[in-house]
Amino acid sequence: MNSMKKYKKPVLIAAVCVLGALAAVLAWRGNIRQDEEQPPEDMAHERAEIQEQWREAAGTPLGKYPETVTYTLGKVAGANNANLPVGDTYEDNAYTRYLKNVLNIQNENVFALEADGSYEKALEAAISDRDIPDVMVVNGRDNLIRLVESGLVEDLTDVYEQCTTDTIKEMYDSYGESLLGSATFDGKLYALPNSVIDDGAMMLWLRDDWIRELGLEEPQTMDEAMDIVKAFKDNKMGGDETIGLACSIGLIAGSSETYGVDTIFTMHGSCPENWILDRDGTVVYGSLTPETKEALGYLNRLYEDGVLDSRFLLRKSENIDDLIANGQCGAIFGHWWAPNNPLILSYDADHTADWKPYFFTVEQENQVPTFVSYDHWMYVVVRKGYEHPEIVCKYVSAIFDYSRYEDNRYAREVNEYFSINVDPTARPMNINVDYRDALYRSGENIRKALTNELSLTELSGLERSYYDTCRSFVSGNLTTAAGWAAYASRVTAVDVLTSGGMRDEETLFMGDVDMEIPQELQDLERETFLQIIAGEKPLDYFDVFVEQWYENGGAELTERVRSAYEEGCRTE
Repeated sequence: MNSMKKYKKPVLIAAVCVLGALAAVLAWRGNIRQDEEQPPEDMAHERAEIQEQWREAAGTPLGKYPETVTYTLGKVAGANNANLPVGDTYEDNAYTRYLKNVLNIQNENVFALEADGSYEKALEAAISDRDIPDVMVVNGRDNLIRLVESGLVEDLTDVYEQCTTDTIKEMYDSYGESLLGSATFDGKLYALPNSVIDDGAMMLWLRDDWIRELGLEEPQTMDEAMDIVKAFKDNKMGGDETIGLACSIGLIAGSSETYGVDTIFTMHGSCPENWILDRDGTVVYGSLTPETKEALGYLNRLYEDGVLDSRFLLRKSENIDDLIANGQCGAIFGHWWAPNNPLILSYDADHTADWKPYFFTVEQENQVPTFVSYDHWMYVVVRKGYEHPEIVCKYVSAIFDYSRYEDNRYAREVNEYFSINVDPTARPMNINVDYRDALYRSGENIRKALTNELSLTELSGLERSYYDTCRSFVSGNLTTAAGWAAYASRVTAVDVLTSGGMRDEETLFMGDVDMEIPQELQDLERETFLQIIAGEKPLDYFDVFVEQWYENGGAELTERVRSAYEEGCRTE
């Protein structure tokens, strides 16, 4: 009896295994028989269908590959893992999942490194070793030129025409010829360039709740606004340590930084740190003009009157962040996105902090044409000989057109990334493609939807995401700082720019000439400007600075830039 119990179970298992194996064999033979029985014309038809799917995918913007196309990638990574949700990676996130669903493509990262030197080293090694991934993000037109001259990258001219949507082409066309032109050599397109939308002018952001508390009228001019800033400080609206207008020692914030005083220079018709065309049509360096001297004199008066932060020479950006968060600062210059960074710190600490943007039309009237350089631009290239060069064109069509304007099936997760502040470096390819005036387009649509002037069905996926956040904030259902920041930036700030008649700043493409200012001249400029503003040097010292700038290499540099511009004019 015990012996029977001991062997009964193994025998049963063996029998089951035999039966399973027999069933598998019969099924296999059945499949063979079924394949053998399938008419040759059906098999040929299936093969033809698959071949047609490959052809359609290779020649259209949104055709889906019948099998997953995996491409190797070199890209820039973001800090803090690009703020991706827990569990998401650079190879598995909303963007990659979307691309898998829509196009059936998947990136396999060779390197994904931050732009802190690590990415640059990997890029240099790939170019030097002549061993680049299938797709690579390239920082700097000089590196693009090296790749083209070395014959390492594919000509994208034909696939751009075939595999980008009409909307993508319209987006690139909105920048004129220079953007795509920067990636074109001998009439052939070798890369897709990043597009940088018009962020509009920097505005003056003031604590409007302090203005009301003091019983003051809203400012109509810059001088009136500066009087209000002085009143903030004199009345210690943020306590005993209240400062005046915040300012960084960088002075010029440009399009990506904050705490600059760019607006003061613009108001006087000056554009420092840029090559410009003066009123006579001559190329000059914008930091050397009489208008720049006037702006420095104005800033010096603000400093002497206590309007400009008296300790700005000693502060770092993070120190100013703390002053804003602690309610000790009520005035900064910033772009439309200032509510997202740094003003969100103020609202997060105190929901009564009511920051409001002001834009004065004199800034618009005194803008000057500037030259754009693509020395530090971002491009996407395809390895020479890669089987699917069209993949980058299909990528931009899916991510920057289809997911925004047409796809209601898969795109929601992608568009939700914007509302949770996921960094754009989460995308496989780091470039952005959008209309030059995308800010104003989306701002107007969101505002109209909020006032029931536009149907929600007419909003893009991105606009709908912001609309939902703004609607929740306005209705009181969302009281977070993020909700306030979305409304203050996307609605309030954009409305101020639009009502002020803000137009796109005129930019000119210089070509291949190196316009970079040597570090020695940059240091001379920074030191002189700070000394004049702080009263350590008289205003007329500016004239000495101009002479020194030209004597220390500036004259030769200016001649090269002017010659390149004149040569470009002759060849147009």
